[in-house]
Amino acid sequence: MSVTLVTGPVRSGKSRHAESLLRGHLEVTYVATGPSADDAFETDAVDTEWAHRVRLHQERRPPGWLTLETHEVEAAVREATTPVLVDCLGTWLTAVVDEIGWDDLPAADRMLSTRVRTLTSALVAAQVPVVVVSNEVGWSLVPTTASGRFFQDQLGLLNAAVSAIAHHVHLVVAGRVLDLSGAALVPLGSRRGAPDA
Repeated sequence: MSVTLVTGPVRSGKSRHAESLLRGHLEVTYVATGPSADDAFETDAVDTEWAHRVRLHQERRPPGWLTLETHEVEAAVREATTPVLVDCLGTWLTAVVDEIGWDDLPAADRMLSTRVRTLTSALVAAQVPVVVVSNEVGWSLVPTTASGRFFQDQLGLLNAAVSAIAHHVHLVVAGRVLDLSGAALVPLGSRRGAPDA
Protein backbone atom coordinates (compact mmCIF):
# COMPACT_ATOMS: atom_id res chain seq x y z
CA MET A 1 0.00 0.00 0.00
CA SER A 2 1.06 3.60 -0.45
CA VAL A 3 2.57 5.94 2.12
CA THR A 4 2.29 9.68 1.53
CA LEU A 5 4.22 12.25 3.57
CA VAL A 6 2.68 15.74 3.66
CA THR A 7 5.06 18.29 5.13
CA GLY A 8 5.50 22.03 5.30
CA PRO A 9 5.41 25.02 7.63
CA VAL A 10 2.73 25.86 10.20
CA ARG A 11 -0.64 27.04 8.84
CA SER A 12 0.34 26.20 5.27
CA GLY A 13 -2.66 23.92 4.66
CA LYS A 14 -0.89 20.60 5.33
CA SER A 15 -3.70 18.99 7.29
CA ARG A 16 -6.43 20.09 4.90
CA HIS A 17 -4.40 18.74 1.96
CA ALA A 18 -3.74 15.44 3.77
CA GLU A 19 -7.45 15.08 4.53
CA SER A 20 -8.32 15.77 0.89
CA LEU A 21 -6.12 12.86 -0.19
CA LEU A 22 -8.42 10.47 1.70
CA ARG A 23 -11.79 12.18 1.09
CA GLY A 24 -12.85 9.38 -1.26
CA HIS A 25 -12.81 6.84 1.59
CA LEU A 26 -15.91 6.51 3.75
CA GLU A 27 -13.90 5.12 6.66
CA VAL A 28 -10.53 6.50 7.74
CA THR A 29 -8.63 6.11 11.00
CA TYR A 30 -7.45 9.58 11.97
CA VAL A 31 -4.51 9.18 14.37
CA ALA A 32 -4.25 12.39 16.38
CA THR A 33 -0.87 12.46 18.12
CA GLY A 34 -1.23 15.76 19.98
CA PRO A 35 -2.98 16.54 23.25
CA SER A 36 -6.77 16.30 22.97
CA ALA A 37 -9.07 19.30 23.42
CA ASP A 38 -10.08 17.85 26.79
CA ASP A 39 -6.43 17.57 27.85
CA ALA A 40 -5.99 21.27 27.14
CA PHE A 41 -8.60 22.05 29.79
CA GLU A 42 -7.31 19.59 32.40
CA THR A 43 -3.92 21.21 32.89
CA ASP A 44 -3.17 23.96 35.38
CA ALA A 45 -2.52 26.38 32.53
CA VAL A 46 -5.60 26.08 30.32
CA ASP A 47 -4.64 26.23 26.65
CA THR A 48 -7.82 27.48 24.98
CA GLU A 49 -6.00 28.19 21.70
CA TRP A 50 -4.87 24.55 21.41
CA ALA A 51 -8.35 23.31 22.29
CA HIS A 52 -9.76 25.56 19.54
CA ARG A 53 -7.26 24.15 16.99
CA VAL A 54 -8.19 20.59 17.91
CA ARG A 55 -11.93 21.28 17.63
CA LEU A 56 -11.51 22.85 14.18
CA HIS A 57 -9.73 19.69 13.02
CA GLN A 58 -12.45 17.51 14.52
CA GLU A 59 -15.31 19.48 12.98
CA ARG A 60 -14.06 19.18 9.40
CA ARG A 61 -13.59 15.39 9.48
CA PRO A 62 -16.28 13.37 7.70
CA PRO A 63 -18.67 11.50 10.03
CA GLY A 64 -17.36 8.04 9.06
CA TRP A 65 -13.82 8.80 10.15
CA LEU A 66 -12.68 7.29 13.43
CA THR A 67 -10.43 9.49 15.59
CA LEU A 68 -7.77 7.66 17.57
CA GLU A 69 -5.89 9.87 20.05
CA THR A 70 -2.61 8.07 20.71
CA HIS A 71 1.16 8.31 20.59
CA GLU A 72 1.38 4.63 19.64
CA VAL A 73 1.36 5.41 15.93
CA GLU A 74 3.29 2.27 15.04
CA ALA A 75 0.61 0.02 16.53
CA ALA A 76 -2.20 2.07 14.98
CA VAL A 77 -0.67 1.64 11.52
CA ARG A 78 0.00 -2.09 12.01
CA GLU A 79 -3.54 -2.79 13.24
CA ALA A 80 -5.42 -0.57 10.77
CA THR A 81 -8.08 -2.04 8.51
CA THR A 82 -9.02 1.31 6.96
CA PRO A 83 -6.82 4.05 5.46
CA VAL A 84 -4.86 5.98 8.10
CA LEU A 85 -4.11 9.67 8.46
CA VAL A 86 -1.46 10.51 11.07
CA ASP A 87 -1.42 14.14 12.20
CA CYS A 88 1.31 14.90 13.05
CA LEU A 89 4.91 13.71 13.49
CA GLY A 90 5.96 16.85 15.40
CA THR A 91 3.56 16.19 18.26
CA TRP A 92 4.42 12.47 18.13
CA LEU A 93 8.12 13.28 18.52
CA THR A 94 7.33 15.61 21.43
CA ALA A 95 5.34 12.87 23.16
CA VAL A 96 8.15 10.33 22.72
CA VAL A 97 10.70 12.72 24.24
CA ASP A 98 8.25 13.60 27.04
CA GLU A 99 8.33 9.93 28.09
CA ILE A 100 12.07 10.21 28.77
CA GLY A 101 12.25 13.86 29.72
CA TRP A 102 13.82 16.85 28.04
CA ASP A 103 16.60 16.99 30.64
CA ASP A 104 18.15 13.74 29.34
CA LEU A 105 18.58 14.33 25.63
CA PRO A 106 21.06 11.46 25.05
CA ALA A 107 18.48 9.01 26.43
CA ALA A 108 15.77 10.68 24.35
CA ASP A 109 17.99 10.32 21.27
CA ARG A 110 18.38 6.58 21.90
CA MET A 111 14.63 6.17 22.42
CA LEU A 112 13.88 8.08 19.22
CA SER A 113 16.32 5.92 17.25
CA THR A 114 14.34 2.86 18.25
CA ARG A 115 10.91 4.40 17.79
CA VAL A 116 11.71 5.88 14.36
CA ARG A 117 12.95 2.48 13.13
CA THR A 118 9.75 0.88 14.44
CA LEU A 119 7.61 3.58 12.86
CA THR A 120 9.22 3.36 9.43
CA SER A 121 9.00 -0.44 9.54
CA ALA A 122 5.28 -0.21 10.33
CA LEU A 123 4.77 2.23 7.46
CA VAL A 124 6.62 -0.01 5.00
CA ALA A 125 4.51 -3.00 6.06
CA ALA A 126 1.18 -1.10 6.09
CA GLN A 127 -1.71 -2.99 4.51
CA VAL A 128 -3.75 0.19 3.95
CA PRO A 129 -2.96 3.60 2.46
CA VAL A 130 -1.29 5.89 5.02
CA VAL A 131 -0.97 9.67 4.90
CA VAL A 132 1.45 11.20 7.41
CA VAL A 133 1.54 14.92 8.22
CA SER A 134 4.65 16.61 9.58
CA ASN A 135 6.12 20.08 10.08
CA GLU A 136 9.21 21.65 8.61
CA VAL A 137 10.76 23.63 11.47
CA GLY A 138 14.36 24.10 10.38
CA TRP A 139 13.85 26.94 7.91
CA SER A 140 14.21 29.76 10.39
CA LEU A 141 16.37 30.71 13.36
CA VAL A 142 18.45 28.18 15.23
CA PRO A 143 16.79 27.73 18.65
CA THR A 144 18.65 29.20 21.61
CA THR A 145 18.09 26.18 23.88
CA ALA A 146 19.54 22.68 23.70
CA SER A 147 16.05 21.15 23.80
CA GLY A 148 14.87 23.44 20.98
CA ARG A 149 17.84 22.50 18.80
CA PHE A 150 17.31 18.83 19.66
CA PHE A 151 13.65 19.00 18.58
CA GLN A 152 14.51 20.81 15.36
CA ASP A 153 17.27 18.34 14.48
CA GLN A 154 15.27 15.26 15.39
CA LEU A 155 12.21 16.34 13.43
CA GLY A 156 14.38 16.98 10.38
CA LEU A 157 15.88 13.49 10.70
CA LEU A 158 12.45 11.95 11.24
CA ASN A 159 10.98 13.68 8.18
CA ALA A 160 13.92 12.49 6.06
CA ALA A 161 13.52 8.92 7.33
CA VAL A 162 9.80 8.85 6.51
CA SER A 163 10.40 10.55 3.16
CA ALA A 164 12.95 7.87 2.27
CA ILE A 165 10.32 5.11 2.51
CA ALA A 166 7.31 7.10 1.27
CA HIS A 167 5.80 6.55 -2.16
CA HIS A 168 4.66 10.17 -2.37
CA VAL A 169 5.99 13.33 -0.71
CA HIS A 170 4.02 16.58 -0.87
CA LEU A 171 5.42 19.89 0.35
CA VAL A 172 2.69 22.40 1.22
CA VAL A 173 3.81 26.04 1.31
CA ALA A 174 1.54 29.11 1.43
CA GLY A 175 -1.46 26.99 0.52
CA ARG A 176 0.25 25.49 -2.54
CA VAL A 177 1.24 21.85 -3.02
CA LEU A 178 4.56 20.83 -4.53
CA ASP A 179 4.85 17.14 -5.42
CA LEU A 180 8.38 16.05 -4.49
CA SER A 181 7.71 12.36 -5.14
CA GLY A 182 10.04 12.18 -8.13
CA ALA A 183 12.78 14.34 -6.63
CA ALA A 184 16.19 12.81 -5.97
CA LEU A 185 16.89 11.54 -2.47
CA VAL A 186 19.90 12.80 -0.55
CA PRO A 187 22.28 9.83 0.03
CA LEU A 188 21.45 8.07 3.26
CA GLY A 189 23.52 8.82 6.34
CA SER A 190 24.23 6.66 9.35
CA ARG A 191 21.53 7.94 11.73
CA ARG A 192 18.14 6.23 11.42
CA GLY A 193 18.50 5.91 7.68
CA ALA A 194 18.22 9.67 7.28
CA PRO A 195 20.44 12.01 5.30
CA ASP A 196 23.26 13.75 7.13
CA ALA A 197 22.76 17.42 7.92
